[in-house]
Order: sequence, then C-alpha cells, then structure tokens
Amino acid sequence: MITNRNIERLPHSSVRLSLTVPKAECQKEYDALLAEYSKSVKIDGFRKGKVPATVLERKFGEGLKLDAMGRVMDKALEEGIKDIPEKPIAYSQPDLEGEPKFELDADFSFAVKYDVFPEVSAPDWKGLEIETVEAEVGPEDELRELEAIRERNAIVMDKAEGAVTEKGDVVTVDYSELDEAGAVLPGTERQDFTFEAGTGYNIYHFDEEILGMKVGEAREFTKTYAADFEHAELAGRTAKISVTLSKLKAKKLPELDDDLAQDVSERFKTLADLKADIGAQLKKRLDERLRQVREKALIEALMARASLDLPESMVQAELAMRLENLMRQMGMDSVDKLDRVLAYSGKTRESLVAEWKPNAEKAIATRLVLEKLSEEGKYECSEADLETELARIAAESNMSVDEVKAEYEKRGNLDYLRERIKEDRLLADILASARTKPGKRLSFVDLLADNQ
Repeated sequence: MITNRNIERLPHSSVRLSLTVPKAECQKEYDALLAEYSKSVKIDGFRKGKVPATVLERKFGEGLKLDAMGRVMDKALEEGIKDIPEKPIAYSQPDLEGEPKFELDADFSFAVKYDVFPEVSAPDWKGLEIETVEAEVGPEDELRELEAIRERNAIVMDKAEGAVTEKGDVVTVDYSELDEAGAVLPGTERQDFTFEAGTGYNIYHFDEEILGMKVGEAREFTKTYAADFEHAELAGRTAKISVTLSKLKAKKLPELDDDLAQDVSERFKTLADLKADIGAQLKKRLDERLRQVREKALIEALMARASLDLPESMVQAELAMRLENLMRQMGMDSVDKLDRVLAYSGKTRESLVAEWKPNAEKAIATRLVLEKLSEEGKYECSEADLETELARIAAESNMSVDEVKAEYEKRGNLDYLRERIKEDRLLADILASARTKPGKRLSFVDLLADNQ
C-alpha cells in the first residue's frame, strides 16, 4: 500500500515515521467507503443500497474524505510499522503531526511521532571500584534489642482514677484536625487511636501536648510543622488539632531473666540462649544491610558508565504507577481526595510528581541496564532456583513453601522474583570483580538508618 517510508530518530527515544500512499490506493479506499455508505445509508427518494455516489458526496462531503483518510492512515501505519524494529512502546500511541491534506488526485503523505524502546548500552563492569562501609554489632546493639523485647512483653494496666498522662504511658485518643472556624476537617478524624506517649507514633506528633491529660479530658492546640516534616500533607503547615483522651494505661516491663527468655520462645531455656539468638539475628541483619550498601555503590558506579535516553512516556507511566501506589497506601479511591490532602501542605499532584521524577528516571534506567546485562550474560533462573528461593523466603517468614508461592502468584510477582534471582547473580559476579576500598565507619544503628 505504501510507496515511501522514512524513519527519523529524535531525542528522548522518539521517532518520526513518514509514509506515502499512492493516489490509486487512496481512491480505492474512498470508493470502498462510498459503497459501504450506499448499502447502509437511508435517503428519501432512493431505495436502500441504490443511492448514487454523487448524492452521497453532496450529502456527506468532507466527512467522507475524512473517514477515508482515517482508513488509509490506519492501514498504512499497520503496514509501515509491521517489519521495522522501531515499533511504538506500550505507553506511546502514534501521534499525527500537522494537518495532512487528503486529495483523491494526488499521493497522500503524512507523518506520526511516537516513542520507542530506548537503546541500552551494556556498560563494561570489569574493574569497577567502590568504597565499602564498615560497621559491626556491639554490646549496646544487643542491649537495645533486649529492651525492645522487654517492651513487647510488657504488661499494660489501667492507671488509677485521676492519674495524668506521662511519657511511656499507653493512651487511647480521639483526634481530628480543625479548620479556622473550629470545624472538623473531613477525613482527618480518628477514633480510639492507641499509641505510646513520647514515641511520635501519631501523624501529628502531639506527644508533648497531651502530657498531663486525664481520662475524659479534651484539648485543642496548634502545631507548626517543618518544611521537611516526614508526612508530606503536613510539611510546612500550621495545624489546629483537637484531642480527647479516652483510656490511659501504664506499662510494667518484665525482668531480664530466664523467665523472659522462655516467654519469648520455647526454643530458649535461659537468658543466655536468648542473648545468643539476638546476636546471631543482628549479625544477619548487619550482613544483609552491608550487602545492600555494596550493591547500591556498585549500581551507581555501573550507571556512571551507562548511556541511555529515556522516552518521556515511559517515565510518565512509572510516575502514574507510583501515584496509584501512594493512593492505595493512603486508602484513597479518587484523585480528588489526594488533591485535598496535598492542598493542606501547599502541594499539588503536579508538584509531587515533579519531585519524584529524577528518582523515577534513575530507577527506570537502572532496571533497563541490569536487564540488558543479565540478558547478555545469559543469567538464568530455573524452576529449581525458584523453588530454592521460595523455600528460603518460607523459612524466614514461618510459612510453608506452598503458602509463599500462592501469595506470589496472587500478586502476580513470580516473574519479578525470577528476575530478582537473575539480577542477584549478576550483581554477585560484578562485586566479585570489583575493587573495594575502605569507606566511612558507621554504628549499627546509623548503618540501618543510612539511606545515602
């Protein structure tokens, strides 16, 4: 059908595809469309299927030509894209450029623009050099874990009538945010919310403000939040909050002895057994975190050698997915609700997405480069490999292999797990060939908290 095809590479992994269709093909499509109209259109004074072409052209005019042009373009695009490597990616539909003229006495030319899969160069990973973070588990880390176990096994009892709230008490409150007129802001109210005073485990961090409160007491207060506050909807805002205390309990921590060890698990007979297990678990967490830090350093060094130009549609698809995930996590079923929450912090969806964009681009580029290296290195994941990994996950989560597999299948994540297994093998090989030099030394706590 087409007599000429030209493909022009554009920035950001886009192409311009120009096609030419001879006038004979255009006339053929136009005549076929006229025949269809003649069979289906009812016009007074003519039997169905017997309407002359000249009558149809007078009645429908340019509409006929536009319909014919649409058919010509659809068929030409199908033919023009079929046997070329520069096919549109799923996130990008061909977009017509300009306003092409469709005349039956001349060849028809038009151009479309669309995004293609980016060209990914597989960087050479031999001889990468990275700094390694140094850290170890100390006695203070084991003691902190023991204190956390005491907290989890604490006995919680009602405080005496008339007692006041102190740090460490377990409180149950009803709270909401108020507008300037003192009315409750829709969507901010919570009933029977329980947390430990002093921990900051409430979205508004009103720990200090409730100290000294008694059961049944209500307070209103105003708080101003820093621009980098952890909850984006409050960052940089001043909020008026209402809190009513409904329950007040005190915690009694158990002694550090053999009885506590036996309460934690029947596997432990003595406190020494519990301490030994804590040490082993902390060492395991340390090794896993150090592995993650090394892999992050490797990937950053690797990406410094990589080169690829991401299509904008791919980035926008990633950002849309992240936005959907945020709404799901916040229990929101409409963007209007998200817009209202963001408005409280002086933000919009557009500004939020703009903040995310650099990280999204980095994540996509990293994923594509690792996939390319895994493909070129012919890294595989057999069914036996998959079963081994499922068994490992099951052992760590106290679930059966069948339960773990069913959960992955339910979420559609088995293919993701296969890719991760291949990626782990790739990164292990890259690390084995890399040169390492000592880097900064961190405490165990700082290592776990370090996101740099």
